[in-house]
Amino acid sequence: MRRVSGTFPAPPGPLLRCLRVTIWKHLPRMSRCSLRALGCTVLLLACAAAHATPSLKVPTVLLAELTSTIEVAGANGAMDLRLLANGEPLRLNPAPGNVDALRASLPPGSPGPLVLELRDADGAILERKERPVLAGIWSIAPPLLAFLLALVLRQVIPALFIAIWLGAFLIAGPAVNTVVPSLLQSVSSYAVKALTDSGHATLIIFTLMIGGLVAIISKNGGTRGIVAQITRFANDRRRGQSATYLMGLVFFFDDYANTLVVGKTMRPVTDALRISREKLAYLVDSTAAPVATLALISSWIGFQLGLVGDAINKIDGLEANAYGIFLNSLAYNFYPMLTLFFVALIAATGRDFGAMARVEHRALATGELTAPGATLGDDSEARAMSAKEGIATRAVNAYLPLATLIVVMLAGLYITGVGSVGADQSLRTIIGASDSYLALLWSTLSAVIVAVALSLGQRLLTLAEAMDAWFVGCKAMLLAVIVLVMAWTLSNINEELRTAEYLTTMLSDQIDARLLPAIVFAMAAFTAFATGTSWGVMGILLPIVIPLVWATAQVQGLEAPLPLIYGSVSAVLAGAVMGDHCSPISDTTILSSVATSCDLVDHVRTQLPYALLVGAVSLVFGLIPTAYGLPWYLALLLGIVVLVVVHRLLSVEPGTEPFPARAPQ
Repeated sequence: MRRVSGTFPAPPGPLLRCLRVTIWKHLPRMSRCSLRALGCTVLLLACAAAHATPSLKVPTVLLAELTSTIEVAGANGAMDLRLLANGEPLRLNPAPGNVDALRASLPPGSPGPLVLELRDADGAILERKERPVLAGIWSIAPPLLAFLLALVLRQVIPALFIAIWLGAFLIAGPAVNTVVPSLLQSVSSYAVKALTDSGHATLIIFTLMIGGLVAIISKNGGTRGIVAQITRFANDRRRGQSATYLMGLVFFFDDYANTLVVGKTMRPVTDALRISREKLAYLVDSTAAPVATLALISSWIGFQLGLVGDAINKIDGLEANAYGIFLNSLAYNFYPMLTLFFVALIAATGRDFGAMARVEHRALATGELTAPGATLGDDSEARAMSAKEGIATRAVNAYLPLATLIVVMLAGLYITGVGSVGADQSLRTIIGASDSYLALLWSTLSAVIVAVALSLGQRLLTLAEAMDAWFVGCKAMLLAVIVLVMAWTLSNINEELRTAEYLTTMLSDQIDARLLPAIVFAMAAFTAFATGTSWGVMGILLPIVIPLVWATAQVQGLEAPLPLIYGSVSAVLAGAVMGDHCSPISDTTILSSVATSCDLVDHVRTQLPYALLVGAVSLVFGLIPTAYGLPWYLALLLGIVVLVVVHRLLSVEPGTEPFPARAPQ
């Protein structure tokens, strides 16, 4: 090969020219060959880019009832291209905002195979793609199957996995030879994609860390110290019930810790005051989940933010972040708020009605705290949450980590918000633009470090004991992490199947969008009742409900759809908690029975009337009126008034013999 000194462009001026020749002559032979090869490669790539062959971008799934957009990428404006669908030409138009792309709309048609061909002016085929066209009903099959299997199997994880498999099977193209590949892709493709998302990974770490934090401050005696402070004034029945309720509010950060710690700690106090075990179980159970779902920082929030954030990221035109939607939805979370009020009302007055009034009369009149023949559960799980024996229990060991959690969380929101929009904006704008995921991660890490430092500094725990407690707490959150990942996976599959788009098309003219929060609340409550898990219900419904409500509101021309989004998010969360309270297979219901040594059936039987009453009030006087424009605070006030009136009419004074459950023999 002839060496040409003009390989580099000649720079102007003799000095630069001399410098170029000197550098070139002193380069090793292999380096000069490498530079020539690199130059040729860049030239070839530039030529290839200039003469790139147009390519088709087709949605993974085409639905017969929906219009689909097909894009021709890399299209040169001077090229004469034709696009055919099963031999029929489609009109190509310039893609908005992209001069090198063309778009075509594939109108609704019939289910079956579809062959797309991109041809040039001479009729030569540039690219050919085949896609199955599914009936739209198949797009709702995976979430519907998850819903039905959860009811039948009463197991959320198998229900979600089978639904994910079905979705992967539909995306791959329904055929015998895609059954096994779609099963493998359910994990290797879709689950891995959900797990490797940076935002998802952040929330998983947060969820594990908050579980570890709860375990450490339980093990070092911090939670027991708080308990000791609260129970000092519990010297009569009303104060004993109020102390139980107040303690449930203090342990807002985790419902499991709330249930186990409060139930076990208050049991000797309420026994001495002749408060029935059924009443104690109700006070514990009906405080734990509602306060956890309303708390701004808890073991629930990472899970909820993950689902909400994943859903809103798939909605075009919705300018909001997950934390902002969560905060706004709290105002519409009527069942948890009204439940907390009703529990306070019951505790402060000491008045009950229905089955609860009968068991309270039994406890006062006879001293029998449980029904004859009651089956009392094993409290080994409650013992596992107890503080280490022989150590000083100080409330400060819980207060300081929790204060660190809150302070660092708020600081993180402000710092990330300022970094996004600048310090000259309003506080609302700064918080709205913040990275709540990072703030959650920073706050939990800081709180865990403080909790460990306090435990070691006071010689309450060894480093090994602190790490063992942290690990046990993380392990307790494993089920939540698994459900969360599977819910993300199903959400991605629903997006490819265009589930929300299909449901919107089918329902937008059939159901008033303003009734959707009420319908969602009933669905969530029924599903949680049948499956016994509120987290599983959130994982199934939230990814579907949010896009559906938004799109339906857009189609029906509602000017302010965001309140419907807030109401629908709160409807899922609140309905899940209500169903959990009514279900005999709910984990928190079982834990409440175990921690308080109450018969499970008796606990459900006495709690059910209260939960149904508050649920009905939340639906009729909360979700429905606010969807039609009533301010949330007026709806909440109306619900409180109704509960006070109904309670006064139905309840009896403590010690008064209530109407018997059945006629005496």
